[in-house]
Amino acid sequence: MKLNGKPALGVNGWALFASYANASKVLLYPPFEKGEIISKGLPLFEKARPERSRRERQGEICPSQLQNSLLSRANRKLCVLLVLGFSAVIGCQQKMADQPRYEPLTRSTLFGDERAARPLVEGTVARGQLRSDEHFYTGKQGGKLVDTFPFPVTPSTLARGEERFNIYCSPCHDRVGTGQGMIVRRGYRAPASFHMDRLRQAPAGYFFDVMTNGFGVMPDYAQQVHPEDRWAIVAYIRALQLSQHATLADVPEDQRRQLESKP
Repeated sequence: MKLNGKPALGVNGWALFASYANASKVLLYPPFEKGEIISKGLPLFEKARPERSRRERQGEICPSQLQNSLLSRANRKLCVLLVLGFSAVIGCQQKMADQPRYEPLTRSTLFGDERAARPLVEGTVARGQLRSDEHFYTGKQGGKLVDTFPFPVTPSTLARGEERFNIYCSPCHDRVGTGQGMIVRRGYRAPASFHMDRLRQAPAGYFFDVMTNGFGVMPDYAQQVHPEDRWAIVAYIRALQLSQHATLADVPEDQRRQLESKP
């Protein structure tokens, strides 16, 4: 179709031309938002909108609800994975804690004697329990009782010996060593007095050996009293024996004056 000798654009053609001529701005392309009018000096075009789902068309669900639903599903999946992970970790730890084992003194079908608690291998020595010092650990030297101490006896040694003696020995031997302790007064067999001639002349190793292995009705005190404390008790027994048979001449001169000045 021609108009005044020129090709006619028609209604649609004039509309496109007018929109091209009147375009006042040029928008960035891309990106653009859904439903945005885009122009680059060209006729205006509208971005094609994605087709809505059936529930959106019917108004049952909106895009924001759909997004929240997806997030909630993702959170649920994450929680399930975390629970499964923690369960696996706890299961492994509990399995290691409850692994098969023998309870003390239970029966075992693995060994010929059917004992789960196995004896020590013959000749086994625990660390720190070699006890190569025969004098210190047995009170003997070459199989004979010694009459000397394995370390110097000091006032602190006597104080320690007195404390241990009053705890473990005085219930039977009393605090002075006469063998009339509270247990004896209740009917227990009376021990010999430390002040009798036989025990006064006994070597120091004898008392240590009796405390270590026991004697007569007296049980051993090897578990209750350590070797060093046993020697401290022996030293205190010697002090008790001396105290009951000492004379004024046995007292040091400076202390003797104090005794003489007392009425």
